[in-house]
Amino acid sequence: MNSLPVLELDLLAFPKAVPDLRHAIRRRLGEPCDDVQLCVTELVGNVVRHVGEGTPVRVRVMRAGEGRIRVEVADPDPRALPVLLCATGDDESGRGLALLDAVALRWGVEQGAAGKTVWCELGEVR
Repeated sequence: MNSLPVLELDLLAFPKAVPDLRHAIRRRLGEPCDDVQLCVTELVGNVVRHVGEGTPVRVRVMRAGEGRIRVEVADPDPRALPVLLCATGDDESGRGLALLDAVALRWGVEQGAAGKTVWCELGEVR
């Protein structure tokens, strides 16, 4: 990816960090960006739930060309991979990646020796 980050933050994955992260994204993009904020919230939330609170993460948001925005959330655990589930009305979890899948043009995971990066690309910022 050759694009320069609009936002790049290293933080610890705690639920209380998410509101400040959402505000930082809004400030840096300078326009309504509900879908970008939703994707970052879901990806950081997955780290909290599946890797653990306090996990160090790197969050990157960048313009990826052709009007797209790319969101990346990297963490040090290469094993806890996201899985798109089919949640029912009674399920209390399992909807996060379904939401991300619905708003993103595409998404995926890149694994490496130092962990993994879950990414998504969105079209027009909304």
